[in-house]
Amino acid sequence: MLMRNQQRNLKSDFVTIVPCVAAICNLTSAAFAQQNKSRTAAIERKYPALADTVERRSVSIWSDGTKMAGDFYLPKDVAADARLPVIVFIAGTGGTKKGTPARMAPVFVKKGYAFFAFDYRGWGESDSKLQLLEALPEPDENGEVTVKARAIRWQMDFADQVEDIRNAIAFVAGEPNVDPNRIGILGTSYGGGLATWIAANDARVRCAAVQVPGMGGGRGPAAERRVLRLQTQQARGEVEPVPFETGAPGGKMSSYAHMRYNSAKGIGYSAIEAAEKITIPMLIIDAENEELMDRTKNGKRVAEILEANGTSVKYHVLEGIAHYGVYGKKFGEATSMEVEWFDQYLSLSSNSSKDDKQ
Repeated sequence: MLMRNQQRNLKSDFVTIVPCVAAICNLTSAAFAQQNKSRTAAIERKYPALADTVERRSVSIWSDGTKMAGDFYLPKDVAADARLPVIVFIAGTGGTKKGTPARMAPVFVKKGYAFFAFDYRGWGESDSKLQLLEALPEPDENGEVTVKARAIRWQMDFADQVEDIRNAIAFVAGEPNVDPNRIGILGTSYGGGLATWIAANDARVRCAAVQVPGMGGGRGPAAERRVLRLQTQQARGEVEPVPFETGAPGGKMSSYAHMRYNSAKGIGYSAIEAAEKITIPMLIIDAENEELMDRTKNGKRVAEILEANGTSVKYHVLEGIAHYGVYGKKFGEATSMEVEWFDQYLSLSSNSSKDDKQ
């Protein structure tokens, strides 16, 4: 299959690679597991039912030359000149716009918000990043090339996903029914750490909420040396430059076998350290029986940092649930708290007060 450049829509998860069997391609079962959730399957997945009063618009967002798929939710009868506060949803491990945010969006829209969800590059319905599998030929007079490349999907990639989030914020800030001075972010799980970093580093965001957040927890000296050694090996081509056959999560996260960790892309990323810079109001919701991480070193630790720095913060533990209970048993309670939090800090009156102080 021929490929002109990264700005073409990808038709499959293997862009220019001829379909083959494992014996020919010499791929492990882990490599095939990475591809068991294709872009086509994501497109074919059904949305949950949408209330008659809510409108959903499909949009495309450019992020560093690759198109991401997004969903923009509004009240169906919104006035042309209305300027609404908007919540940008930041997904967790393997999360896509047709999952949790599709359930949350109507709740926020009915309360007078616009709501925006998207799939990171290489996740869900979004186009893939590309890895060249051969020498790059000389571009033609239009700067175009025909290449053999691998579609890079389902990467846990802090550096690129921070860029994706910022481009999602940039996109929605340009929507005519959005008030760009009233942007909130809502991150869940792995996305809670990303949301924390964004809250510290993107001045467009006025309020944040995170639920069952994974903040990374930091690395010890030995782990840091291992990651730096991995980056050296990737740079020299001694191991896979981008995880494909390697990098699948195990243990408690083994249900995400299609995902790939690339710890080398997380060098210098620390949501805990970023929290020291946060000045906007932040809600942090944890699960009492959190089983995937130590919440005292994640959500609670960030809350302690914000409180010590005098930043408006609310820390709440949902009783009687483990990590995934926030999407089930306690979905309504968590979402109600989040709506209340954004009501407090993204209303026109609170926004005006903040502007007066700047």
